Amino acid sequence: MRPLLSAILITCATLAQAAMSSFTFPSIDGGEIDLAAWRGQPVLVVNTASRCGYTPQYDGLQELYDTYRDRGLVVLAIPSNDFRQELASDEEVKDFCEVNFGLDFPMTTITSVRGDSAHPFYKWLETETGFAPSWNFNKVLIAPDGSVAATFGSNARPMSRTVTDAITALLD
Repeated sequence: MRPLLSAILITCATLAQAAMSSFTFPSIDGGEIDLAAWRGQPVLVVNTASRCGYTPQYDGLQELYDTYRDRGLVVLAIPSNDFRQELASDEEVKDFCEVNFGLDFPMTTITSVRGDSAHPFYKWLETETGFAPSWNFNKVLIAPDGSVAATFGSNARPMSRTVTDAITALLD
């Protein structure tokens, strides 16, 4: 019985890594962001918007990144207009984030996170966990093995104990 359970767990971990390694996003800075480049590191993926009541969380996301990046954490912002609160272009989003928040963590181009037009990462996330962003600034913590370690709603502040405890449990 135990060898079978071990085989199932290994298969599940392998599938999680395979799924995570297949996702790429266009970068707001040009080029491509490949999640496979961060295999072995925790990644906090956050769907964002520039004109939302939660937009000040960008400060907390930058603080989180500054606090834990040297230990391996990656914060990935996914600007989305699914809730009709994002600026009109990638250039406007990039300028807004640099001028108002001084962000230096990776960011994608404006990307759909819900419904039929959702990015494949978000479709995978919903299939795997049942979680889909219900508003801006929902957070998904991806474990170093590619599995979903935790999900957080918009109200979860980036530097809250709930979020930081989940992240530190995955570091070194």
